[in-house]
Amino acid sequence: MLPLLSVGVVLAVVVAVGLVALTGGAGYLIAGLPDPGLVTRYGVTVVRVLAEAASVVCVGALLLAAFLVPPQKSGTLGPEGYAAVRTAGIAAWVWFAAAILSVVFTAADSAGKPLGEVLAPDTLLDLINAIEQPKAWLWTALIAILLALGCRLVLSWGWSVVLFVLAVGGLVPVAVTGHSASGGSHDLATNSLLYHLVAAALWVGGLLAVLALGWRRGKHLSLAAQRFSKLALVCWIVMAVSGVVNALVRINLADLFTTDYGLLVVAKTVALLLLGVFGHQQRSRGVANLVDGKGGSQLLRLAAVEVLIMFVTIGIASGLARTPPPPDAITQPSTVELLIGYELQGPPTFWRLLTDWRFDLVYGTLALVLAGLYLAGVRRLRKRGDAWPVGRLVSWLAGCLVILLATSSGIGRYAPAMFSVHMGNHMLLSMVAPVLLVLGGPVTLALRALPPAGGDAPPGPREWLLAAVHSPVSRFLTNPIVALLLFVGSFYALYFSGLFDSALNYHWAHLAMNAHFLLVGYVFYWPVIGVDPAPRRLPHIGRLGMMFGAMPFHAFFGVILMNMQTVIGRDFYTSLRLPWVGDLLTDQRLGGGIAWASGEIPVLLVLIALLVQWARQDEREAKRRDRREETTGGEELAAYNAMLKNLAEGKRVE
Repeated sequence: MLPLLSVGVVLAVVVAVGLVALTGGAGYLIAGLPDPGLVTRYGVTVVRVLAEAASVVCVGALLLAAFLVPPQKSGTLGPEGYAAVRTAGIAAWVWFAAAILSVVFTAADSAGKPLGEVLAPDTLLDLINAIEQPKAWLWTALIAILLALGCRLVLSWGWSVVLFVLAVGGLVPVAVTGHSASGGSHDLATNSLLYHLVAAALWVGGLLAVLALGWRRGKHLSLAAQRFSKLALVCWIVMAVSGVVNALVRINLADLFTTDYGLLVVAKTVALLLLGVFGHQQRSRGVANLVDGKGGSQLLRLAAVEVLIMFVTIGIASGLARTPPPPDAITQPSTVELLIGYELQGPPTFWRLLTDWRFDLVYGTLALVLAGLYLAGVRRLRKRGDAWPVGRLVSWLAGCLVILLATSSGIGRYAPAMFSVHMGNHMLLSMVAPVLLVLGGPVTLALRALPPAGGDAPPGPREWLLAAVHSPVSRFLTNPIVALLLFVGSFYALYFSGLFDSALNYHWAHLAMNAHFLLVGYVFYWPVIGVDPAPRRLPHIGRLGMMFGAMPFHAFFGVILMNMQTVIGRDFYTSLRLPWVGDLLTDQRLGGGIAWASGEIPVLLVLIALLVQWARQDEREAKRRDRREETTGGEELAAYNAMLKNLAEGKRVE
């Protein structure tokens, strides 16, 4: 396995360096900067290939340990999972070293300086503070070193899942600060690149992990191959769609076959198509043979060729990153387009907020996928004759619709540019959508729709979901005090600490804020009115206490905004120079009014839901008592009446 991996990495480096030299990417310099020298020009490509190769190996090995092979019944990793985690640890050390080298090489390349001139600590620190890419590689190095240390300590299945999530997160910093994160349409470019990189890491890394398992003749190779085959198909589709979107943002169709950049896009597309063909052969032949109990030699041969093509694709992608796009594809964006990624056509009228759509590739897709999965679960229940309450279905779909409207309609389009619209977006994502989603009971639906593993079968999605619900993380987050602090405290911490001012300049920060609003809202409302059983079951009076405890802090937040004399995010909003925003303070006060008033609707929904749930619980208790009396012939009621009679006559009750 190691020789194949080494050959793949060398092949990727050769392809990347060769393409950079042939297309002129080595001379692709920022205007006005001197040539940084041969070592810097080619070294930045080589260390990037090494970092990407190590990252996919780390992600794939942790994917195998967490989801492709089963743990032991005690919850500790099995021999195959343990070996995969140790492989991930070695890859993490390589990832860390390559990321540190990338900090230096990227700083030198971006500054137009030879490598030796940036090695001085003061010079390097200044460049890291001034340039986003070296800073991103530094964050990547931090995540990699945490992974390397964690892989030395982890023995349980649950912690392998945590490390896997952390490894996927390690792909994000560089993706959100590269060329895609600047210029026009950087929202589409960044979002599509995130999909592309994560899907590629899961596909390439997962295949390497399955191949290594086959080389070691692991007893769960058939199970791992079947699970990975399903994931690989999804990853291929995601890579294809996101790649097309990213390419269309950067290049005109007319330039595909007439420019170096376009030819590299075509080459990468051809490589992806070849990978799709090999993936189909792998699923239809190799995996089928394993399921039938035949040898896995054919699977290993197909996978080995696929791995080599994947490393060639990594090389093409690295060469593409160093190749200048066609001159006619580079247009000078306006200030608004440069800062938020697109133009705004006029003031945010009611009609524009409703109809001026720009589909959000992250949260718009999330809303559609969540709705589709829920409908599939309901359909599965009804096909086998089980009922599912219509109210829950309507509530879940309404929550998905709120997410879609908040992020992809005119509200999402204007939210980065105006504080008042942003606050409307914030309230929809944190106060309205979570209320509707928790009333949909997604966990209960999934537990009923997903088949249990049963017997000695390895745990599957149903068991993973149960483990997540009962995990220490879920218990901690649904603690009433923690949930209340996260829900209410984040309002004050975000807007009054200067954090929001800094976040306005970065698209990735907007993505993170939306994720925070949704997750914190869901964590708060889940134990309060959630249909699903929460890790911590609260009495109804405790649920009311949580809700009424949050109300004054939320109202006070809106009042503070309406009475502030300083503008939050003044520098960013001023630089936009929107002609219809005459007074930033007035717009901020409008946002405060929205925050203050919007709390009433969720509170009303929550109180109605709590009263209905309370009444239904009392009704169920009454029915249980009636059934118990029918079973015992009224003995308990007769004994209770006798006790009351004795008390009334002054007799002692034994």
